[in-house]
Amino acid sequence: MRPSVSNKAAQPHLTSSVNKKLVLIGIAIGLALISVGTVSWFFTHKKSNGEFLTLFGNVDIRQVSLAFNGNDRIAEMRVEEGDRVRAGQVLAKLDTRILTLQIAQAEAQVAAQEQALLRLENGTRPEEIAQAKAEVASAQADADLARQFLGRLMEIESDSGAAVSQQDLDNARSRRRVAVAQLENRKKALQLALIGPRKEDIAQAEAQLNVFRAELALLRHQLDLAELKSPIDAVIRSRLLEPGDMASPQRPVYALAITDPKWVRAYVSEIDLGRIKLGMRAEVVTDSHPEESIHGRIGYISSAAEFTPKPVQTEELRTSLVYEIRVYVEDAEDRLRLGMPATVHIALRNNGNSSEVKH
Repeated sequence: MRPSVSNKAAQPHLTSSVNKKLVLIGIAIGLALISVGTVSWFFTHKKSNGEFLTLFGNVDIRQVSLAFNGNDRIAEMRVEEGDRVRAGQVLAKLDTRILTLQIAQAEAQVAAQEQALLRLENGTRPEEIAQAKAEVASAQADADLARQFLGRLMEIESDSGAAVSQQDLDNARSRRRVAVAQLENRKKALQLALIGPRKEDIAQAEAQLNVFRAELALLRHQLDLAELKSPIDAVIRSRLLEPGDMASPQRPVYALAITDPKWVRAYVSEIDLGRIKLGMRAEVVTDSHPEESIHGRIGYISSAAEFTPKPVQTEELRTSLVYEIRVYVEDAEDRLRLGMPATVHIALRNNGNSSEVKH
């Protein structure tokens, strides 16, 4: 029976120890919640006094999605994620074998049409005019011979009274008419040769040449578009396709991050809106370099109020109206990254503004 009495006596002591541990755990949890709430309030609210205004925001940059303007297989991809590229640098190329053959065909058409137009513009050659004159002379001789033959038949019939068949006379007359017609035809041909090509024919040939040249220019432009070039100095953020993929205007090949300009997007309340203006100097600090500030200036102040964005404010302040501002920075060492949290300090006194603000 003595062991049973001993257990009953130890039970109050055990209960008291458990209660003390629970109290200590509760106190620790309460202190942790208070600390978390304090830190959350500090990083989600702006601080201001009579001399400085402190805002919290995120780094923002412009981005570009690059796609080919044509539809074909990708032959080359020349850069990777993280590479720095310059404006005009070739980033990727399409397969251009078919396009090259089409250009050669178009060039041949242009060359042929140029020669045709040149022939019309130069007019009739002297040799062609001489040939036309010779044909007129030959036709004149045939006409003279046919006239003489008909004349002899008519003289025989009238002078000697010899019988000349009517068929012979008809044949002679027909031959003379044919010879005269051929002579007239040769004379007209000579006249056309002396005048040269019609202006309308030259204009038509010139218009056709312009059509061929336009088709050639279009093909060459398509050949230029087969090279995907960077429109600006930037950093490759994403490589979205690979060699062998089918490119199209709807499928981006690269996503570029434009490193200049960079800015910090922050929000100010209506109370502090009247205390800032465009061009005011600011200092930007990040958690990765808390001791090294980056110089900047206010380059944009929104003209319309908006509800506080949820990612930057607490639950109870989401319905507050704020104004977006952008602080453009001079990040020569490229320390800021897209989306990076940043703290903006704005001196409210003796802060000159400048009209030279980057946008």
